[in-house]
Amino acid sequence: MNAQKIRGRAAQSNPKNRFERMYIDKSNPEFESYFAEDNGELQIKTEYFKDDSKSVISTNDSYDIFFDYSFNPYRGCEHGCIYCYARPTHEFLGFSSGTDFETKIMVKENAPRLLEEHFNNKNYVPDLIMFSGNTDCYQPVERKLKITRSALKICLKYKNPVSIITKNSLILRDVDILQELARLNLVSVVISITSLDKELLSKMEPRTSTPERRLKTIEEIAQNNIPVGVNVAPVIPGLNDHEIPEILNESSNSGAKFANYIILRLPLSVKELFIDWLQHEFPDRSAKILNRIRDIRGGKLNESEFGKRFKGEGELAEAIHDLFDLSCKKYGLNQTRIKLRTDLFHKKKDNQLKLF
Repeated sequence: MNAQKIRGRAAQSNPKNRFERMYIDKSNPEFESYFAEDNGELQIKTEYFKDDSKSVISTNDSYDIFFDYSFNPYRGCEHGCIYCYARPTHEFLGFSSGTDFETKIMVKENAPRLLEEHFNNKNYVPDLIMFSGNTDCYQPVERKLKITRSALKICLKYKNPVSIITKNSLILRDVDILQELARLNLVSVVISITSLDKELLSKMEPRTSTPERRLKTIEEIAQNNIPVGVNVAPVIPGLNDHEIPEILNESSNSGAKFANYIILRLPLSVKELFIDWLQHEFPDRSAKILNRIRDIRGGKLNESEFGKRFKGEGELAEAIHDLFDLSCKKYGLNQTRIKLRTDLFHKKKDNQLKLF
């Protein structure tokens, strides 16, 4: 990649798609003039594409995830978190996991209708659906498109339980629907906080809500009697792991009742992107951080095995776990377990059937 920084984006390159045979290396000086702006800084505008997927629900059989179904109205994410484990999925669309993931967003305009069809399937058994199982359902374009809002209305209509995880305060727009779901014990919300360092987040998660705004979001959700918690994720050894107690303390003070954490994952091309970002933003600390990641990954930079991928292993991983656990106890988190209802679910029968 050339020395010019791409404004407002975490990824500074577009690594080769592992499924594509042809690749243009944009770092080649011959191509530089095609991407540079007059001010000497690069800027890539976000593009949106219609996604004609026939399903909006993803399933998983991983025992280390507490949900089986997830709802994903967007593919790609403008939040642009450099560490996002979903980046390689963009390669299945013919894009790169780098800047393409942040700037070429696939939109499932029919997501609410597809969700309703899923609920009406004769084989569907009522179960929790996680909103944002892959990319954030409240990324910036949701403010205009309101796909997630429409889908929440479908969940309320059918009384199907839903859990939401997001980094965006835009979720407050939908408090009215969340309140109705909460009255029936059909919803829980998780706000993801990676760091309370605003400068760090501006580099690592360039288009997400600020730490202050996320804490305020927790507070407002809690004040509306909606169950809310915090996800300290990802924990990056040597970069933000020392912040665990403060994040949990501030979240608890804001009204969070439960918490979780996830260790950094670097699958496939995310590894290359993260190393490039780390060496660019923290050149003096990059080697130390990478070595600490290897410490919790058995000498590797990534571990995909169930049971190990989220928490890591070894002395450092145990120390992080103990710090998290002790902090949760100190600040009154995870005192009770939230169990959402499934017994209220009911299908909406065709009006014509009511004539008989």
